[in-house]
Parts: sequence; structure tokens; C-alpha cells
Amino acid sequence: MRILTRYVLREFLVPLAYCLAGFLGIYVLFELFSSFNRLIEAKPPLSTVVSFFAGYISPYLEWLIPAALLLAALYTMWNFCRHSEITAMRANGITFLAIVRPLLAVAIVMAVIVACINEFYAPWASEWANDLREARFEEGSDQTFENIPFYNQSAGRVWRINRMSAANPNLLEGVRLSCDRADDSRLVDITCSKAEYLDGMWWFFYPKYQYFDEFNNPVENPTPALAALPLRAFPEFDERPRDFLLMNKAWEYYTIRDMRHYLTTHPHLDPEEVASKTFDIHARLAAPFSCLVITLFAIPAGVATGRQSVFKGVIIAIALFFAFYAVSIGSMVLAKNALVPAIPAAWFGNLLFLAVGLYLFYRQR
Repeated sequence: MRILTRYVLREFLVPLAYCLAGFLGIYVLFELFSSFNRLIEAKPPLSTVVSFFAGYISPYLEWLIPAALLLAALYTMWNFCRHSEITAMRANGITFLAIVRPLLAVAIVMAVIVACINEFYAPWASEWANDLREARFEEGSDQTFENIPFYNQSAGRVWRINRMSAANPNLLEGVRLSCDRADDSRLVDITCSKAEYLDGMWWFFYPKYQYFDEFNNPVENPTPALAALPLRAFPEFDERPRDFLLMNKAWEYYTIRDMRHYLTTHPHLDPEEVASKTFDIHARLAAPFSCLVITLFAIPAGVATGRQSVFKGVIIAIALFFAFYAVSIGSMVLAKNALVPAIPAAWFGNLLFLAVGLYLFYRQR
């Protein structure tokens, strides 16, 4: 690694760490004030407390990390200009892009981290933290769900499940399954006391069948030999245990994969609902890119701060920061009401302010 790269990284990572620690500390303190009495009463282990606050903060990192990058980039560039280091570097033939490349690299790394947190950690961790707080920090209780309906519209199957445990979602108690033909007429009703998901397929214990003709009139079972089996596999049923668990989750706790799967298995949703959920998917995909976009326009604003007054660049950067999220929120409102296409609306803020950042960045050349 070049000496210049190490130096710029050090000058940038230190304020970034301070800013991020400050933002996280503020959020932790606010939550601690509201949960302090419950923590004192329950006296959970330290590991549980740390996991709780990590899960509580995780959904907000997609806003906190870009804000920390903004302030750290402003301070770093202002500090360089205040000591005439930018001038000295440029006088030695170092391009402006080479100077700020470490800042952009850190922004890209942080964007990848935000994307991974949003998809693989924040959905279940924030849900777990919320459930733990509602349970007054008492762990160990097995969460069970009752009377779960699930409609797989694309396959024409309706599941009704009496009982399901979050600890063992592969086991269902009291299942009734209705299968329809392509013309929406009933084909068969299957009931069983227990169903288990093993080896990638569903196994029904002591299933009972009721078949119907095209006019929904009950008819005799066309396969009496299969009806006599006490245990039968149904590899044609492509539903998974997680599909049923998701019916008891709030939409914000879905991963992107879960959201896409939900839209696939529910093709006949209301157009406004489809637009809203499609926007949520692409907004989740677009969120990490804000790290790079905000850093891109913070760098030239910091240079302007160093060359002119302290407040001018800061005001420009903060104004652009709030304008970025104002545009994003406005696009969300329009998309969720099906007034504009959902996918362009989700990416509009990033693309618009990427253009603004590139323009400001180009002017510094």
C-alpha cells in the first residue's frame, strides 16, 4: 500500500470511527432510557444485552453509516485544505482522484457492509430484539403460532395450519390443504393430524382425502390404494416452512428474497399493493448505494469548506444530505400510491444525486 493511501485512510478512518460511535451511542442511550427498568428487573446476561442493542440498531445503519461518512469526508477534506495538503499533493503531480480514492474505497466497503446487514442480519435481529423487549427480556419461551392461513395463488393451494412452533417450523399440527384446478374448481381437500418437512418434501401422517368433480361435488377417491397409506410424501408441494413463518412476520422483517418470493406466490395482489411492495424491494437494494453517493458529494463540499468559509461547504453538504432523503421519501410516497412506477422511483434519488456528486467532483479537477 502506498504511503499516500495509508495516510489518507488514517486521516479518514479516525473521524469516521468517532462519528459512527457517536451516532450509535446516541441511539443506544435513547433506547436504554426506555428499556432501563425492564433490564433491571430481568437482569439478563451481558451477551443478551449486547445482542439486543445490536439488533435494535441494525435497521438504522443504512442511515447512520452514510451520515457518518458525510461528516468524516467533510472533516478530512477540510483538514487537508486547511493545512494546504491538497495543494502540495497536486503540485507533486498527484491527481485529485488518486487523493480521494481511499475515501471512495471505504464508502464502497461500507455500502457492501450495509447491504449484507440489511439482507442477512437486520431482518431477524431487529425482530428478535423487538420480541425480547415485548417479553420484558425474558428468554427461553418457545414462540408458537396458531390458525395460520397460507394461500399459494400461483399453485392454487390453500393451507390452514392449527399450530406451528418457531423453534421447529418443519413440524405442523392439524393441517387442512385445499387444492384447486386451473379453472379454480376444487380438486381435493387433504386433512392430517401432523405434517413434517423432511428431505426437501412434505410428509403427511394419516392423511384423509375428499375429492371433487368440476362442479365441486364430492366424488370417490380415484386412488384408494394411496388413501390407505398411513404416511405419504408430496414432492409436488413446493411450499417451505419459512413461507408459513412469514405469515406471522411484519413486512419490514422480510429479507429481499422473502419479499420477492411473496410476490411470486401472490400474483393476484391489488396493483397498489404490488407497487408498494415492489418499491420496498428496490429501495432495500438501493439503500447501500447512498454510502457512495453521499461520500461523492461530501468530498468536493469539504474542499470548498477548506478553501473558503467553514460554514459554506458544511451547509451545502448537509443541505444535499437532507435533500437526498427528502427526494427518496417523496419518491416512496408517489410509488406506494401507484402514481409513478415503483422501480424508477426507488432508484431516482440515488441516480439524481449521483449525477450531482459527479458534477461537483468534476469541478474539483
